[in-house]
Amino acid sequence: METSNDNLPLNPKVLIELVTTRMPFGKYTGRLLCDLPEPYLVWLKQKGFSHDKLGEQLFAVYEIKSNGLDYLLKPLRK
Repeated sequence: METSNDNLPLNPKVLIELVTTRMPFGKYTGRLLCDLPEPYLVWLKQKGFSHDKLGEQLFAVYEIKSNGLDYLLKPLRK
C-alpha cells in the first residue's frame, strides 16, 4: 500500500490507537505497534502494507519513526 503523507491521519484518536494496539501476528506478536523496531517497519513497507486498518496503522508508525516524530507518541503512553 503506497500512501502519501497527505493521507497520513495524525489526529489524537489515531495516535492513541498506535500506542494501545498490539501487533496481531509475526515475530513481534503482542508488541505495541509504536514499539515495533524501525528496521521491521522498513521491511514491511518493502513488502507492501496491507490495505486494511492494520496496514494504515503500520504505515503511520513507519512514517512517524522514519521522520523522527516519535515524540508525538510519548505523551500518549500510559
